[in-house]
Amino acid sequence: MLPDLADLTADAHVVALPMRVRFRGTTIREALVLRGPAGWTEFSPFVEYDDAEATAWLRAAIDFGWTDHEPAADSVPVNATVPAVPADRVAEVLARYPGCTTAKVKVAEPGTTLEDDVDRVTAVRRVMGPDAAVRVDANGLWTVDQAVRALESLAPFDLQYAEQPVRTVPELADLRRRTSGLGVAIAADESVRRAADPLAVARAGAADVLVVKAQPLGGVTAAQRVVAEAGLPCVVSSALDTSVGLGMGAFLAAAAMSPGYAAGLGTAAMFEADVTATPLLPVGGRVAVRRAEVSVELLERHAAAPERRAWWLDRLRRTHALLAAA
Repeated sequence: MLPDLADLTADAHVVALPMRVRFRGTTIREALVLRGPAGWTEFSPFVEYDDAEATAWLRAAIDFGWTDHEPAADSVPVNATVPAVPADRVAEVLARYPGCTTAKVKVAEPGTTLEDDVDRVTAVRRVMGPDAAVRVDANGLWTVDQAVRALESLAPFDLQYAEQPVRTVPELADLRRRTSGLGVAIAADESVRRAADPLAVARAGAADVLVVKAQPLGGVTAAQRVVAEAGLPCVVSSALDTSVGLGMGAFLAAAAMSPGYAAGLGTAAMFEADVTATPLLPVGGRVAVRRAEVSVELLERHAAAPERRAWWLDRLRRTHALLAAA
């Protein structure tokens, strides 16, 4: 079911939310939140994505806003997210994630070195202790040779997995073979959410874990199908969403995520502001599975500039037209 464009824009708001630290190269996250019959939902493909890729994100917004999903649990465990900060800032970052016993650490950030990555992971392990689960995420920025060297350096920290260490599915498969003796599992993220065939990774035997995100995979319903067909352990993560989008992810995590893993849905802690007075922040290492109640006052306070609102509404119109044509 594709709602009319007028229904999508009847109560649509574009916000620009400041972040505490730079993440994915940005300190301001723009998003479009809108209200459907089932509640508030979100359309926030990253600004560099083209309209064709953005169609999955709009399908997700429609699925969540026009479907009464039932929560499969009251809450889900989440990880702390450590951006590519200097090692001496790690404790400050982790303090925003009370109760979390898993951390995802960004590595391979442009302008930093492998030594910086090792120092950062060292600090995380020191702060969280030997029993914590530590993951690293390279966003596909290493070559296979660089990834081999990096994982050899990071393996002594008892990594739970390395997320998208290299870019392509063949590279993931090659890396997985070359590092099989290190005891570091390989997780695929971009090779799932940005792929024409999100199951290609599983078919190629290129990963041990799938990282899935609700918006890029077309929503809670579509993402559950991908997880079921892949037959691999699944970790649900955010796409740097507002608490509206995090709610979408929480519903997916409760329904589809593998036991023993923490979801990457604690990222509201990375924002200085949100669209709700009760953001989905980690409490006791978990986030609630619920829809966010949006605050009109916060929507107005953090409204994007008029030209950015026009840009997002035009993007919504173009993406809607692509879905209608399909």
